[in-house]
Amino acid sequence: MYFKRKMAQKIKSKTFYFNVNADEAGFVSRLLKADTEIDFSDIKLLRSLLSNEKARILYFLKHKKPKSIYDLAKMLGRDFKSVREDLLMLERFGLVAFFSEKHGRRERLMPILAAERINITLSI
Repeated sequence: MYFKRKMAQKIKSKTFYFNVNADEAGFVSRLLKADTEIDFSDIKLLRSLLSNEKARILYFLKHKKPKSIYDLAKMLGRDFKSVREDLLMLERFGLVAFFSEKHGRRERLMPILAAERINITLSI
């Protein structure tokens, strides 16, 4: 989701549900239709969302407030492409949003936090 201009946005919490014994049939369709609650039926997906690198990205977005994806990649000391892929995954789960800014002919995407708190519910 891209925002065209900066506006005050209410920071919210994001809730994820994790079913340990859920079957995997239909998981992708449930994931794409989910709005605020996501059912993780595979622990690998949860681990990839909560990796150390993604946690560092969220920390830098909250405390350092980079002006672009490129600035964030420089702050993290990581490759631009890998940071962009991580940001797109975080955006897919509603944790990150982007502001679009034009500078001449170039467009710069500024990543921001869309959620300040993550709630995880484990159903065993």
